[in-house]
Amino acid sequence: MKMIAALLYAPMDMRVEEIPVPEPAPGEVVVHVGAATTCGTDLKMYRRGHPVLMKQTPFIFGHEAAGTIAMVGAGVSRWREGDRVVVANSAPCNQCYYCRRGRQSLCDDLLMLQGAYAEYLLVPERIVQQNLWPLPDHLSFAEAALTEPLACALHGVDASHIAAGDTVVINGSGPLGLLLLALARLRGAQVILCGRGAERLAAAARLGADHIINIAETGTGNSQVAAVLELTEGRRGADVVIEAVGTPETWELSAQMVRRGGLVNLFGGCPVGTHFRLDTQSLHYGEVTLLGIFHHTPYYFSTALDLIAGRRVNVALLLTGALPLSRADEAFQRLMQKEGIKYVLYPPGSEIHLPASG
Repeated sequence: MKMIAALLYAPMDMRVEEIPVPEPAPGEVVVHVGAATTCGTDLKMYRRGHPVLMKQTPFIFGHEAAGTIAMVGAGVSRWREGDRVVVANSAPCNQCYYCRRGRQSLCDDLLMLQGAYAEYLLVPERIVQQNLWPLPDHLSFAEAALTEPLACALHGVDASHIAAGDTVVINGSGPLGLLLLALARLRGAQVILCGRGAERLAAAARLGADHIINIAETGTGNSQVAAVLELTEGRRGADVVIEAVGTPETWELSAQMVRRGGLVNLFGGCPVGTHFRLDTQSLHYGEVTLLGIFHHTPYYFSTALDLIAGRRVNVALLLTGALPLSRADEAFQRLMQKEGIKYVLYPPGSEIHLPASG
């Protein structure tokens, strides 16, 4: 039995081909993908590869997916064929030094799952046991697929200790910047979002940004910092600044936007081997906290799913359009041209009707 899948042979070389449908081993399940969504990490991988995830090629990639269980391996009792599920892309070992200290996102043996851009997705036993979740009937596969990025954003907002009345700056208007904005507003914070792109800034407005700075107009660097400070009380800076772009330059700018005693969350991942500079005096005498945040945990994944299912976060605002899996390359070409926010990819025989964004 064959299926089609989007395989990455090398950066900028994606091919949709027929490959065998996976068979589940004991403890595993196979999910028929109902919807998979594009991600900034996938786009980076498409453009330049990945030193960890792409250990061999060709490589089936994609990691945001929801669908229906098609096959169940021996020994699996919780799940049955036909169950609607969302698949997380990782599961910790729960035995290593970091897991024993409650830091599952830093697990020494974090099992990562790729392969969502295919008709069928094989889910390993550890994820089946810890990070596979049932979907309520009212929730679409397209919305559910966004559980993973929302879980990452939720981890970042939690770690930033954002409280009602805080002034929060989000640097970046990509999917995760928008999800961070939505969660910060949910906490009762006033949010200043810095970004670019008409569609993305319009989504930021609908998600409740109190102030939007279009860096295509203000420019980056000192002018961007000045524009942010002007919007804070006494020009003292924000209580929390979250960098969601992933460049050393934006990391440096973010550190200049925070008040004394504030927190800078370096959320966006930079290219391997890059560095950034800080003013040591303002960091030391200002008692500024710098924080790095990576990935999510089963707790954050399940909590994010609850927020989406309960309509607390309107993830549908991030879905620009839907394309059949055969046109996966087109979706990434559009994203490279800054067209759209996220795209839904769906397999043959399926038809996606995007949920209303409200």
